[in-house]
Amino acid sequence: MNMEQLQLVTEIQASKMLAVSVAALRRWRREGRGPEFTHCERCVRYDVRAIERFLSANSSANKKAGDLRSAPNRGMRLAQTPTPK
Repeated sequence: MNMEQLQLVTEIQASKMLAVSVAALRRWRREGRGPEFTHCERCVRYDVRAIERFLSANSSANKKAGDLRSAPNRGMRLAQTPTPK
């Protein structure tokens, strides 16, 4: 990796770029989701290119109609309401 091309931002800057809270960004990191990140000692940094890749990979333009499944198609069941006797 060419270090001259590396442009690191803080998690606050990354959260602004993604229009999410810092808490959401931290939760994504904990859950293994979100853009790739780097630890510099105790600091977390994001590469701007990783944020751009994350945005393009999660863009609705990349999703097919079949990927946007409704709840019944995912195997979820609706709550049954009891019928009056």
